[in-house]
Amino acid sequence: MSRFREAVESGDADALDASLAEDVVFKSPVVFKPYHGREAVGGLLRAVATVFRELRYLDELHRDGRTALVFTARVGDRDLEGIDLLETNADGLVQRLTVFVRPLSAAQALAAAVQAALAERAS
Repeated sequence: MSRFREAVESGDADALDASLAEDVVFKSPVVFKPYHGREAVGGLLRAVATVFRELRYLDELHRDGRTALVFTARVGDRDLEGIDLLETNADGLVQRLTVFVRPLSAAQALAAAVQAALAERAS
């Protein structure tokens, strides 16, 4: 788990990609369908990294083979709280990543900012 957390905290997008399993599944707090695969998930996480400000992990909880990374961040003028819920494979790579954020206004700001970042990357 430390590889994922260290990559996020250092802002190292390549290390973040390397911490993901090839067939990683990501469940976003703002879209209905999960993202599948390192390329898709890595691209999305790169976009998220451009919109999160002051991201800070507050706690790391372990239970039944899962890790919850509790964090705070800012998106625009919104403070948010969240959890990255991770499951790793036998190689220690992130196999499943589910993100939870609150409050609703911060989740909405996150959705809008990530959509704008993805559109900018596509152009």
